[in-house]
Amino acid sequence: MELGLTTFAERHAVADRPAPSPGERLREVIEEAVTTERVGLDVYGVGEHHRADFAASSPAVVLAAIAGRTERIRLTSAVSVLSSDDPVRLYQQFATLDLVSNGRAELMAGRGSFTESFPLFGYDLTDYDDLFDEKLALLLRIRDDEPVSWSGRFRPALHDAIVHPRTDRPLPVWIAVGGSPESVARAGLLGLPLAIAIIGGQPARFRPLVDLYHRALEQGGHEPQPIAVHAHGYIADTDEQAIADFYEPYATAMSGLGRERGWGAMTHAQFQALRSPQGSLFVGTPDYVAEKIADIRDTLSLDRFMLHPSVGTLPHDKVLHSIELLGEKVAPQVR
Repeated sequence: MELGLTTFAERHAVADRPAPSPGERLREVIEEAVTTERVGLDVYGVGEHHRADFAASSPAVVLAAIAGRTERIRLTSAVSVLSSDDPVRLYQQFATLDLVSNGRAELMAGRGSFTESFPLFGYDLTDYDDLFDEKLALLLRIRDDEPVSWSGRFRPALHDAIVHPRTDRPLPVWIAVGGSPESVARAGLLGLPLAIAIIGGQPARFRPLVDLYHRALEQGGHEPQPIAVHAHGYIADTDEQAIADFYEPYATAMSGLGRERGWGAMTHAQFQALRSPQGSLFVGTPDYVAEKIADIRDTLSLDRFMLHPSVGTLPHDKVLHSIELLGEKVAPQVR
């Protein structure tokens, strides 16, 4: 099973600690990725957002900077908002990343849980589903076929076009989902790897979606494909330290998101419920987090688990220590 980390390069102000500048936060992200490789983990992912509290609007650029400082870890978007991007340009960016990293790039395509990119790039949210369907189809054609002739609603047609550069192997394309059965079935019918974001509730409730995915793979005539989970969490030397470090930044970030989306503020009772053995937060000692990861691996038949520590903006040194514990203490137990 592969283990790794993801980030959105969050830059929230927490209590009396100001938000880091975008440049400072991105340099921290690169150092976190270097540490991820140093401690023997497998993958590092950078997610795309277009707002002030996230610094990574261009995952391919950040991952390319990481590629220059690493040699082994896989480099993935987590996710690329395909619906509001151009499949031609997105393929070129990640094909280039794959070449400069010696075959370590992956593209994780999603519809986007935030909507800022749609008006920014001139798209209508009423086309939310149609945009993703059409652009995913074109992205896969570009990856698999050359030359490509294609026409659709949302970009100019292509006529016998070969999109360069070409990779030395088929570029891995994952489908990232937040719990939509339709999205899970789409991934299976297309024979694409599946990444599930589990950021609330109980992970066990996603088992029916995994079963749906396996049925869709079989229906599409495809071989088994990897399944990954992205989840929030943080590791410290003691449970008390993990809670003390993580709760306030996490509650700040989730309460701010809740105000935007009509949810209530995050409470300590809700946090503790999510941190329980059945909950979606992986916060605690190495032993506790290793047991939770092993449980979700067995429950959902996972091939990859990606921990997301900086949901709220944690101090950089604490994130680095958490990554070290994940690689040096958690990973050996899980494996």
